[in-house]
Amino acid sequence: MEKATSGAAELVDFFTSGYYNERAMRRFFTSESVTEGHPDKVCDSIADAILDELVARDPMTRSAIECCAAYNTLFLTGEVTSRAQVDYEEIARRVIREIGYDAGDFAYDKCRVITLIHGQSPDIAMGVDASREMKAGGAGYDALGAGDQGMMFGYACRETAEFMPLPIMLAHRLAYRLSEARKSGELAYLRPDGKTQVTVEYEGKTPVRVDTVVVSTQHDAAVSQEEIARDVREHIIGRVIPAHLLDEKTRYLINPTGKFVIGGPEGDSGLTGRKIVVDTYGGRCPHGGGAFSGKDATKVDRSAAYITRYIAKNLVAAGIADEAELQVAYAIGVARPVSVFVETFGTGRLPDDRIAEIVKREIDLRPAAIIDALGLRRPIFRETAVYGHFGREQFSWERTDRVADLKKYLM
Repeated sequence: MEKATSGAAELVDFFTSGYYNERAMRRFFTSESVTEGHPDKVCDSIADAILDELVARDPMTRSAIECCAAYNTLFLTGEVTSRAQVDYEEIARRVIREIGYDAGDFAYDKCRVITLIHGQSPDIAMGVDASREMKAGGAGYDALGAGDQGMMFGYACRETAEFMPLPIMLAHRLAYRLSEARKSGELAYLRPDGKTQVTVEYEGKTPVRVDTVVVSTQHDAAVSQEEIARDVREHIIGRVIPAHLLDEKTRYLINPTGKFVIGGPEGDSGLTGRKIVVDTYGGRCPHGGGAFSGKDATKVDRSAAYITRYIAKNLVAAGIADEAELQVAYAIGVARPVSVFVETFGTGRLPDDRIAEIVKREIDLRPAAIIDALGLRRPIFRETAVYGHFGREQFSWERTDRVADLKKYLM
């Protein structure tokens, strides 16, 4: 007993010491991104390009396109119900060419394309076409039921001007910069496939420095790793990460395997929806529902994820919280969500349950209302497929036009 008491006292001393408190405040968080030539993103881009072509011709299109790319073959499958007629193979080859695969076995004019796309299940369509509320006498936005069950999350914080976590924003910018330098000819030896990863050190909730940067980029066989490392430090990392976040302790891991010549679907298979954490918040917020790409907005996997981001960003911009996470959940064929959950991690100016009630009062979360509010029957989806669905001002769900409506609850 005396030994246990002594050990407990030592533990209390440790936890109350300045050393422990300082260490407890220092944390590290990592997020990754990938370029448009990554095999999974090739599939996402093709799926969303097909969706855009369909929606442009028939805004009421129902789509759930899935793609798989492996070595020299692309599989297109899924369900489409639309009055539009499009050439799936032509769209796929065009996207592959635009990404930059114009040589090798997966070249746009050489790869095999196998198409197995059919109509939406009538059992699913029945619940979407006429919701439970509509059958009970509802009207208007009650007409459209959720396309599936599931839960979706949205998130916002004050770490960046975009109200996004810093690690994922830096990772996206690095990935975008790789593609930009390749396409412009600035680093002409770069090839389409690539990945980035950023580890940020925090003091409490404040990002203070970048601890580690990882960049893996496909390249021409003739270039040396020394040249790649030098150029990536200067032309990619140096152009993206603010100098004040880098110091003598920052680690740079550039093509850590030593060689990355074979990339894209030739080097690894790709699949639609396999980069959902890249698509959202880099792991900072849970990802509840399914993937986004290839799905029209009647699928709440996509539309509800967009509206929860919209709500979270407006809550933070309005000063109701410095950090906000929302979850909504739906049942297939039911228009209204079965639950709304809010977590502000102790930063809320109002209780979290009160904020949830405000959300339900101010924002119509029925799928038809979401589609109308965010304009989701337009061909806007290919642009979302790479470099993140959130934190990019061109998308309607990034608007902060509900700030005034929300600020009144703080008065």
